[in-house]
Amino acid sequence: ARTSFPGRRLLKGIIDLPVVIPHPVAGIALILFLGRRSPLGGPLANLGLEFVSHVPGIIAAMLFVSAPILVSGAREAFAAVDPHFERVARSLGDPPWTAFRRITLPLAGRGVLAASVLAWARSVSEFGAIVVITYNPKVASVYLFDRFTSFGLSAAIPAAVILLLVALAVFTLVWFLDQRELR
Repeated sequence: ARTSFPGRRLLKGIIDLPVVIPHPVAGIALILFLGRRSPLGGPLANLGLEFVSHVPGIIAAMLFVSAPILVSGAREAFAAVDPHFERVARSLGDPPWTAFRRITLPLAGRGVLAASVLAWARSVSEFGAIVVITYNPKVASVYLFDRFTSFGLSAAIPAAVILLLVALAVFTLVWFLDQRELR
């Protein structure tokens, strides 16, 4: 967060790209990069790691759409830590990694945790990229869509309620932990 290097703005743009592209386009891009006929996906498939219509495809789609949230949140959390604290620890004899682990990481921890929860929530709610790269096995959002399109609203309501309850439980847990932290 504090280091400047050539290509930093380009890297930030690449990391943020999934935020601005339509998610079905992200699914198609993942197929082009990770499908059996791609330069990357072919060798990975030969090693037994297949993405299209397999669980690793779900994971790749979830990571693709949620990584910008985690990276941006973590970057902001680390940028908010006063570098003076780390310099003081280093002046007292801590090596750079120890100063980071003992000072910077704990101070940025809440922000990183919040970014992680938001990224998880975003990945769990992903539909567009997942339905393109891996319709089966079904994740919750695809299952809900399938129930709705195949059987109508009444068949989709139970799954929607369960997903809503899970989201509320996670939100409540994060709120509770945040309140406990403030005391």
